Amino acid sequence: MYKSFVKRVLDLLIGLFGFPFFLMAFLIFAPLIYFTDKGPVFYNAKRIGKDGKLFTMFKFRSMYVNAPDIRLSDGSTYNGADDPRVTKIGKFMRATSIDELPQILNILNGTMSLIGPRPDPPDWLEKYPEDVKVFLTVRPGLTGYSQAYFRNGADGEQKMQNDAYYARHVSFVFDVKIFFMTIATVLGHGNTYKDLSAEEEAVKQAEALKK
Repeated sequence: MYKSFVKRVLDLLIGLFGFPFFLMAFLIFAPLIYFTDKGPVFYNAKRIGKDGKLFTMFKFRSMYVNAPDIRLSDGSTYNGADDPRVTKIGKFMRATSIDELPQILNILNGTMSLIGPRPDPPDWLEKYPEDVKVFLTVRPGLTGYSQAYFRNGADGEQKMQNDAYYARHVSFVFDVKIFFMTIATVLGHGNTYKDLSAEEEAVKQAEALKK
């Protein structure tokens, strides 16, 4: 009952409540984003949604226009503290997760939930082992179990296992715990960036952009 109906009703209520906050953030950050390098305010990315269907996920753009895509060895996106692809305002938005606020629109249109697995890029669909595909039975979330408790500290395989665990244990109580843990993680800036000690190639590519 909760997973199939109540969760969606709560998402709509939270989305309507959060929409004014998104508008306020837009009025403040849209000019800052645009005048940084005269580019689009939003970053619209194709992501894997419920039942494996692709959808467009909205974010405030935090990188310079035409920034190259740099991936780590596990297929996840490079995310370093000194990433030269990220604008000054982008660094602030990422640290505070303000760049994710446009996903309120995704919650309202039903492609995302407040709580659920963070959606992956389309090429990840072929990488999912059968034993973790259960997480495709729930809508992806603005935040989730892996995001709240590990943020960027989990590698690709760990994230998939965490997402599968969430899908098997969806409940109102679990979602409330994730919600408050997310707030604590964001305010504490925990695991904002990935540990790149074993990712020399990704670091090398990022450093090359500085030259």
